[in-house]
Amino acid sequence: MKDKVVSATDAAALVSSGDTLCVAGFGCHGVPEELIVELEKRFRRTGQPRDLTLLFAAGVGDGERQGLNRLAKTGLIKRVVGGHFARVPKIAQLAVDNQIEAYNLPLGVISRMHRDTAAGLPGTLSRVGIGTFVDPRNRGGKINAASTEDLIEVVTVADEELLFYRAIPIQVAFLRGTYADAAGNVSMDNESLTFDALSIATATQNSKGLVIVQVERVVEEGSLNPKMVKIPGALVDCVVASQPEYHKQSYATPHDAAYSGKVRLPLGAIRPMPLSERKIIARRAAMELLPNDVINLGIGMPEGVAAVAAEERITRYLTLTAESGIIGGVPASGKDFGVAVNAEAVIDTNALFDFYDGGGLDLTCLGFANCDAQGNVNVSRLGNKLIGAGGFINISQSTRCVSFVGTFTYDGLQVEVTEGILRIIREGRQRKFVGTVEEITFSGLQALRTGQRIQYITERCVFQLSAEGLVLTEIAPGINLERDILAHMDFMPVIGRQKPMASCIFQPQSMGLGERIALALKDRIFYDDERETIFYNFQGMHIREHWQISQLFDVVDNTLADIGKRIYAIVNYDNFHVEEDLLEEYVRRVKLVSRYYKGISRYSTSAFLRLKLGDALKDRGMSPHIFETQEEALSFVTRKNPGERKAGDQITKT
Repeated sequence: MKDKVVSATDAAALVSSGDTLCVAGFGCHGVPEELIVELEKRFRRTGQPRDLTLLFAAGVGDGERQGLNRLAKTGLIKRVVGGHFARVPKIAQLAVDNQIEAYNLPLGVISRMHRDTAAGLPGTLSRVGIGTFVDPRNRGGKINAASTEDLIEVVTVADEELLFYRAIPIQVAFLRGTYADAAGNVSMDNESLTFDALSIATATQNSKGLVIVQVERVVEEGSLNPKMVKIPGALVDCVVASQPEYHKQSYATPHDAAYSGKVRLPLGAIRPMPLSERKIIARRAAMELLPNDVINLGIGMPEGVAAVAAEERITRYLTLTAESGIIGGVPASGKDFGVAVNAEAVIDTNALFDFYDGGGLDLTCLGFANCDAQGNVNVSRLGNKLIGAGGFINISQSTRCVSFVGTFTYDGLQVEVTEGILRIIREGRQRKFVGTVEEITFSGLQALRTGQRIQYITERCVFQLSAEGLVLTEIAPGINLERDILAHMDFMPVIGRQKPMASCIFQPQSMGLGERIALALKDRIFYDDERETIFYNFQGMHIREHWQISQLFDVVDNTLADIGKRIYAIVNYDNFHVEEDLLEEYVRRVKLVSRYYKGISRYSTSAFLRLKLGDALKDRGMSPHIFETQEEALSFVTRKNPGERKAGDQITKT
């Protein structure tokens, strides 16, 4: 069919009883609302279709009645397979009440399943979920007694234990874009995210299903820039031009050009958070941030970490990400969670989960509902309230350093800070540190096996995970160990050598994190006086702006001046990156400090960096040698050249 434009009513009529319906979007963003509305109207009017399987990664809805909540009808839905249920409470309630079959799988796994289904694979292999409630040796992601089919199995591949998630073919996909032509080519110009639209469309077509896309406007065929087409017409069966009230950017925001990346906003002064328990926790978590870290912040309590980073003026040192596909910028919160202002890049969700699952994150801050003596964390199920794991399992299992953040107790907790002292005015009625968590969303045992660094940050103390269990490492000033901590835990933690939580956390003025991060550059420099060799660890650094070059070389210059003589130098450039327009300035500063050296060698496993930086150094008349290993670099630099200055020759800073 050349002209693929149809009405929403006609599009909804294409859904048949027993179909698997996949709906794209992320929380409140990108919801194909009019398609959902028309499907609901059809069911109310005719009782058809029936017994649908509803498949989604991030449950799209407003947390009340819109989005997929409209489809929470007895008889309409037979089964749901979802990643996150917080925004679709009506669907969640059907699951909790055992009225439908229901499965909760990791959001990132569902996201990647679309791509594997598109490729015709029988399922998705992943490390994600081992030891948690989605592990079939626990519950296999089943939410209720009505869910009897096994969707996951444990397999061994190349001597590694993995989980195999069975593919779910899609008969109908509801997607959303901005513009479409009559041939079905779809762009996403005004959308805040690209979601998994392409992989879902491909998976549906290769499952012999129907792809239906709701758009803002239909344009003349051939008028779309092919580079802006996110879903090619070959994958699209029907296009529906939506009514404006059903095509808002999100339920919270009709349209914001900053979210769609069309404008960048000047970020003015952000009003500081009041000195409450939330700020105390966020401040302590922010102390874990290091320059050039790539970070994920969860929804809720972790959002305070971004606010503290902004107040401390350190966001420029960091790259914040959101599992929806956002890289860089300032994350939004509340119903706009998942998007960002001034993002550096917006990529498909499954592509970002490739980065997460492969260990690309340096740090994540995630909330926790409760925690037990083994360090297991539950965020996905609280009694009759089904929240779902979302991206929590992917992120928490794959990140090297994880900070779980939350209040020590909840439901009525009230604290105050006076002259740097924390006082518990009223204790929360509910405990968070319990004997056994209701559901294992994060496995402490698995984290120990993989060598992750795990800590649990509250307003009154900090724990770290060890083989012996939770170790109490820090206590807030004014807090009594027995009265305020141990008396409100269902288990006895390991009492390690505690130190006070940093006093700056409990003061009204800035903590000075900007200065602390600048000092962290010194941790990348080590001088061996016996060898007369200085080692620079620039691994993972990303030079994006001019001020970073100035700051880095100020530290280098001062360090070399303090040494006071010419020495050898070795630089680790592994996974180092400098923006193209800053390369000349960077190399110029390298040449200026070269007067301190008797010899210098560099190494990197990146052949591209060796070539690019080597050429730049050569053009400046410096040694272009950049080796592949540390051993080669050390061997080269320690060979003295004839006529060099004596080791004790003094130099002065200029």
